[in-house]
Amino acid sequence: MGISRREFIAKASCGAMASTTLFSTLFNLKVLNAAAISNSAVFGGNDYKAMVCILLSGGNDSYNMLIPNDTSRYNDYAASRTNMAIEKESLLSLNHANLAVHPNMSEVQQLFLDQKLSFISNIGTLIEPIKDKFEIKDGIVNAPIDLFSHEDQTQQWMTSIPNDQSALGWGGKIADMIMDQNENQEISMNISLAGNNIFQRGVSTTEYSVDPVYGNLKIDGYETPNLFGELRTQLIDNMVEADYQDKFRKAYIDVVKVAKETSLEFNEAMDQSIKVTNEFSENSLSIQLRTVANIISAQENLGMKRQIFFVELFGFDNHDYALDVHGEMLESLSKGLSEFYTALEEINKQDCVTTFTISEFGRTLTSNGDGTDHAWSGHTIVMGGPVKGGQVFGDFPDLALDSDVDLGGGVLVPKVSVDEYFAELAIWFGVPKSELTSVFPNLGSFYDWNNQELPLGFLNL
Repeated sequence: MGISRREFIAKASCGAMASTTLFSTLFNLKVLNAAAISNSAVFGGNDYKAMVCILLSGGNDSYNMLIPNDTSRYNDYAASRTNMAIEKESLLSLNHANLAVHPNMSEVQQLFLDQKLSFISNIGTLIEPIKDKFEIKDGIVNAPIDLFSHEDQTQQWMTSIPNDQSALGWGGKIADMIMDQNENQEISMNISLAGNNIFQRGVSTTEYSVDPVYGNLKIDGYETPNLFGELRTQLIDNMVEADYQDKFRKAYIDVVKVAKETSLEFNEAMDQSIKVTNEFSENSLSIQLRTVANIISAQENLGMKRQIFFVELFGFDNHDYALDVHGEMLESLSKGLSEFYTALEEINKQDCVTTFTISEFGRTLTSNGDGTDHAWSGHTIVMGGPVKGGQVFGDFPDLALDSDVDLGGGVLVPKVSVDEYFAELAIWFGVPKSELTSVFPNLGSFYDWNNQELPLGFLNL
């Protein structure tokens, strides 16, 4: 017919269905091309677990999120950051290793002190361990490709493969492995509140997109309570029940049919479930996390034992007005995490859910005048009942300029790899250690899966 599969999908998206729902159901077509790994032996039992990935989009300046509080290290921090430094008197102490958090993160401070949240320090994308900057400058070790590119580094955090630009998402590959543990095979275990993303894209799994405000999207106009809606509903029903000989038309109609049935099933399960009553702020992260909490509360009605959620908070690319804007972003993050944890406690799921942050890179210690620029190493947050809370994992780096880990301008070389971070989450989620390298091909450079210890030790297993 002279039309490629890519062109077919592009044309199909122009149909009557909301595009988010269409792409949410494309995983059903992908199953025809690649069988999911049978995982009946991966784990058993009736336990529920969920991972919630929060992308801090733009490159979080996490050296203004987690800050040294002792005099000597703070002086190094202040000297390196100059006008980007946060005043010492305003820092919120963590009572741990002489570290503190940004003054706008009082909720995170309390979660840390209550041992519900921890930090992973000095982390970044790595192909192999790097001792110091000289190993890079002398070409002894390989650095990830396109280190300071938003697009490439976001992809590398989502795939955990910093030397392959065509890799699948590690959340998608995990879902491929264990998806048959969910009774419901019509709705993907990977649910996105932020649209299409690489993280949740596997071979036979992709994200099921949900609008953070309105919830699940139906076919446009289907079951709308008016005359036009009735006519449109009848037209769609007639269309999906018709017999098509052309394989492309049939394939498209099959997608529409599954989208219709899945959206109705999803909405019915949500309607039958108890919604969280805890109040959430009206910032974009809190709105997304409120919907995640409501979906988690419906996990039994949805027939889910395992779910992976993806949410996104934009606004961290702060080259200008950094102190004010970044402070506002950290305030939204802090409030959202606290509100989400409280909601999980309300539905008694706090011990079933691990929430973690990612961001494409840290930012330079040095100021560009009114902000900071793209760098490498940074810090992340991990939260939940399974977390060994109130701790900082990884060695907090030397923040003095021209140190052995400063590539120049305050671009720090990370010591902890994203592979170690994500592999520990995968083990908790149910991936056997023997299967870890199929998800994280570079993990062997940092961790031996035969080791009885966990890669970083931040989770209780």
